[in-house]
Amino acid sequence: MNKVRTRFAPSPTGYMHLGNLRTALYAYLFAKKHNGDFILRIEDTDMGRYVPDAVKVIYETLAAVGIKADEGPNEGGPCAPYVQSERLGLYREHAEKLVNSGHAYYCFCDKERLEKLRDENGVARYDKRCLSLSKTEVEQKLKSGAPYVIRQNMPTEGVCEFTDLVFGTIAVDNRELEDQILIKSDGYPTYNFANVVDDHLMAITHVIRGTEFLSSTPKYNLLYKAFGWEIPKYIHLSPIMRDENRKLSKRHGDAYFGDFIAKGYLSEAIINYIALLGWSPKGEREKFTLEELTEHFSVEGLQKSGGIFDENKMKWLNGEYVRELAFDKFMEHATPFFEKSKIKGLYDYRKFAVLLQSRIDIFSEIPEKVEFIVDFKEIPKEAYNNKKFKVNPEIAKAIIEKSLSLLEDATPWNEKKLHEAIAAIAAAGEWKTGAVYSVLRLALTAHAVTPGGFVEIADILGREESLRRLGEALEWLK
Repeated sequence: MNKVRTRFAPSPTGYMHLGNLRTALYAYLFAKKHNGDFILRIEDTDMGRYVPDAVKVIYETLAAVGIKADEGPNEGGPCAPYVQSERLGLYREHAEKLVNSGHAYYCFCDKERLEKLRDENGVARYDKRCLSLSKTEVEQKLKSGAPYVIRQNMPTEGVCEFTDLVFGTIAVDNRELEDQILIKSDGYPTYNFANVVDDHLMAITHVIRGTEFLSSTPKYNLLYKAFGWEIPKYIHLSPIMRDENRKLSKRHGDAYFGDFIAKGYLSEAIINYIALLGWSPKGEREKFTLEELTEHFSVEGLQKSGGIFDENKMKWLNGEYVRELAFDKFMEHATPFFEKSKIKGLYDYRKFAVLLQSRIDIFSEIPEKVEFIVDFKEIPKEAYNNKKFKVNPEIAKAIIEKSLSLLEDATPWNEKKLHEAIAAIAAAGEWKTGAVYSVLRLALTAHAVTPGGFVEIADILGREESLRRLGEALEWLK
């Protein structure tokens, strides 16, 4: 068996969609599982839709998730160049070989004529008119500079059959295949032609791509046969679905990898989650590193039905990764979100991070989680009513008064000393410790529920601000 070689061949017409990224991932996993090569090829023949920085985003995305190409535009390799716009001569050369062998022909039909061609179902379909042109007529038109395309000459009889490693045997009647364009009037190849030429010249053994290319595969196979080339094995991937009826689409927003990074997802969690959208590992396990995915990946686990994208599930999985981060790494990811929050420049981010690492799933939750500390406002007296601790506004008032007198002498002002002070306050008034913590948290923050309790928040606020807030809360109770 030849060495396994797979490729990821994105078109730089937009940013990295999750579906594109999953295709790259599966191609990478399959190659590495079989000790093969993973090739990156940029298919930039659609110049009208070219996005200048899209190639940069492709590289940044692959690097962010740990996918490294063995060969590619930046990596080089024996099949260079790996950018289609730099390979135009190859496509012209191969198209002319097909013309000479009768498997392709020059077509000079103008746009107006083509628009009038419709089959019985109203679908535009070329009628092979230019196939009947004589060699002399073709040479005269070429010499005169008449615009043309090169079309594939499809057989009108027989069946094209192939086997996909996921979907099994598929057969298409050749009469259903239109004479597709191989070389456009601008001299650029179509995707349908260039990908076949490149996959052969780059010795790709397994073509891994979305099911939207299943219907085109018979056309590709006829090209392979026309050249006398070996046909690669095919692995077509079911789409990522937004729900049971709709594919995940760029039109619906949040379909790009970059969107989720901006929302505070970790690249490791994203790649882990999308690996499971179309592939089922053996057992119940859901959390995998890239190395573990490589070890466990198998074509047998690929699903024929589309995987439904559930952001809540991805958020949960991301939370598992967040909680396992080393604290300094957590701070690295969290700091930009602290900088976007209402506490920017006001408090020690690290102290907040200690409270939040176990309480968030994605980093974009941080601004909302911390804004309570600057949202200090008058507290309604009835907010202190607490049946569990048998607290009412009068008891709350007494707790705050006692706290102000005892906390004044808390030195140093740190969590250990504050816990000791709470115990002393509870003992002095014969209150339950839980009651004291509950009252003081509300008095200090104006919120009954916060990440962290009174002690942690008082430590963040510091002595002066904490005592000022308690004093103000006491006034509101009078």
